[in-house]
Amino acid sequence: MKIVRVIARLNVGGPAKHVVWLTAGLQSGECDSLLVAGTVPHDEEDMGYFAASHGVRPFLIQEMSREISLKDLLTIWKIYRLFLRERPDIVHTHTAKAGTVGRIAGLIYRWSAMTIILGRPRQCRFVHTYHGHIFHSYYGPLKTRLFLSIEKILARLITDKIVVVSEQQRREIHEAFGVGRAGQFVVIPLGLDLSSFENGGNRRQLFRRELEAKGDDILVGIVGRLTEIKNHELFLQAVRRFKEGPMRQQSRRVKFVVIGEGGLRGKLEAQANVLGLGDHVVFTGGRRDPENFYPALDIVALTSRNEGTPLTLIEAMANGRAVIATAVGGVVDLLGETVSQNQNERYDICQRGVRVMPDDPDAFAAGLDRLVKDIELRREMGDRGSKFVQSNYSKGRLLEDIKALYRELLEQRVIPVRAPSPGRSLESRV
Repeated sequence: MKIVRVIARLNVGGPAKHVVWLTAGLQSGECDSLLVAGTVPHDEEDMGYFAASHGVRPFLIQEMSREISLKDLLTIWKIYRLFLRERPDIVHTHTAKAGTVGRIAGLIYRWSAMTIILGRPRQCRFVHTYHGHIFHSYYGPLKTRLFLSIEKILARLITDKIVVVSEQQRREIHEAFGVGRAGQFVVIPLGLDLSSFENGGNRRQLFRRELEAKGDDILVGIVGRLTEIKNHELFLQAVRRFKEGPMRQQSRRVKFVVIGEGGLRGKLEAQANVLGLGDHVVFTGGRRDPENFYPALDIVALTSRNEGTPLTLIEAMANGRAVIATAVGGVVDLLGETVSQNQNERYDICQRGVRVMPDDPDAFAAGLDRLVKDIELRREMGDRGSKFVQSNYSKGRLLEDIKALYRELLEQRVIPVRAPSPGRSLESRV
């Protein structure tokens, strides 16, 4: 089974780790797996080191990056030429940009063979994974509608299966935004290497000593790229309200940590100073030791406007940390069912975390206040979250799910000869 996997760039984040784990894990006697990636912009941290540590050497296309430009035409041509050389059985694209250029190249590859004369396109299957989506909160209405139209066209013309990472994401992408047919979708949750987080309690003090945190200090961390969609501004606003609220007398015991790098760092540091948080919020920059910093935290926050299933929450739960997060995308599935509601302060206590609506700093501060005060609640959430992740998000399960999907696609071997006209369906069965 020859697999070509395409991602726009290996920048810091869950998708980069995901494709590296899949590429390395599906390199065996049964599978020959190649990862294709583009250029990481200068304002983002490159995770090439992560690929190298797993023995993955990506095929780099310099012209492919996050921005739309005329270089995309050259990217499509280079990917098409790569398909001609590699002759893949499966092409699996990840994230919006790679999904567009990779599937357009795939459309050309599938239908440019001499066998078209005989009505038989190239026998290659195309899979696309939505780690998140760009159908709200990223761009203005015109650009968003354009991208949504492109996704609908690609889903119809060249996509055999659409992978989503949660049921909530499937409902949003398919039912709310109308992308794809119901039968194209398959829910495959993320998976990660849980072994790296074993015995985290023994490493709890390493990061805390760096921050000069005392034994009874409560560390609240937010982990992720410093970009608009992650909405760190909400986090800082919530910290300010928390400091001014009922817990202000004890709030000096609570320290706040921003872990991550990105183009907004300077702006966010300036905002923290304007809000009077310069002595309360520490910006650590990007770090490569999640096995050390997660155990050091007591609460992990997420304030995103849009998410698929955030790897940072899964990693936090794997470490038994309590979490508080905005109710976006797959976060809803991660946190679980509602246990109790606090309607006055607009937050919900769920099985595995506190849930808050987006862009509500008062509610976020109130939920944070609850977690800080209630050590038993933090302990219970952390325990339930750890058990949930251990049961549902292992790397081994991810690899088996993906391999099963690929086998199913190759066994079907049915590809439409042309777009069906009304009342007529033409297929080529091989």
